[in-house]
Amino acid sequence: MTSRRKKKQMPEFLGVDTSNYTTSAAVYVSEENKVYQCKKLLPVKEGELGLRQSDAVFHHTKQLPDMLEQLFGENELAAPDVVTASARPRNMEGSYMPCFLCGEGFARSYAAAVGAQLFTTSHQIGHILAALYSADRLDLVNERFIAFHVSGGTTDCLLCEPDEETVLKITEIGTSLDLKAGQAVDRTGVMLGLKFPCGAELEKLAMNANKHFKVKAVLKNGSCCLSGVENKCGDMLDGGESPENIAKYCLDFIAETIIAMTAHAVSEYGELPLVFAGGVMSDVIIRDRIISRFPTASFAQPQFSCDNAAGVAIYGYLKSTGER
Repeated sequence: MTSRRKKKQMPEFLGVDTSNYTTSAAVYVSEENKVYQCKKLLPVKEGELGLRQSDAVFHHTKQLPDMLEQLFGENELAAPDVVTASARPRNMEGSYMPCFLCGEGFARSYAAAVGAQLFTTSHQIGHILAALYSADRLDLVNERFIAFHVSGGTTDCLLCEPDEETVLKITEIGTSLDLKAGQAVDRTGVMLGLKFPCGAELEKLAMNANKHFKVKAVLKNGSCCLSGVENKCGDMLDGGESPENIAKYCLDFIAETIIAMTAHAVSEYGELPLVFAGGVMSDVIIRDRIISRFPTASFAQPQFSCDNAAGVAIYGYLKSTGER
């Protein structure tokens, strides 16, 4: 059987990301400044709030070949000479999740088989680079900026600075001291009978709310506390409040919390560019409230805000070409 060679001969950079939510593969074609990507959520049983790591590894093992076959089968892409995997949640000591071994194992195998250049990065840096690409602000890798990574596992305010070795040096300047924003969204959603992950459905519910809630963020030295959201939403449900209004309260509270954390960071570090990444930041209600307070802030488009491999592929481009 003859193998079909793809037509594009432009420089192409492959990235894979195997997070606890999504299997994702992407190719960045630098001369087109275009990302081609395929991704699929990991299956979670109804009523459950995520997967055990062993189950996530199993599903990635099944889904990653499908994503790669789809990615290269549907697009005229040549075999990339550079492959990058997200190998850890963050670039810090002790940051580890078994699910990332799936993407890293594939990338190492591919590089060894075809002689491709191999890089690894963190899931967090992948999110931030995807947001910069999506907002047409990749130029920010050359300067200091403040980024938020807000997802199921993180609610982090980060000082980002150029770094020769890791592209971005990241210093945490604020975080959630208890529940993460994505956890608050998912727990509230499951409480209301929605399917995990609940972000999109919770947003739809909130769009039909008929009440306006006055909420006040709980901050301690620039970090936040979100555990009260789940408790308050449970009390509202027990008190007969509508699912639409409960959803709106949850999202409003998260939005006001991110706004308060942003204001604190700006007061400490100055008027640096602001970038918002992570799945929670794809929510229109949250995004619009933040933009009303910080109009120049950059946000990823929804397909580059949730877990994806686009920023991971772009990391390989930046590392292998040295372009900034």
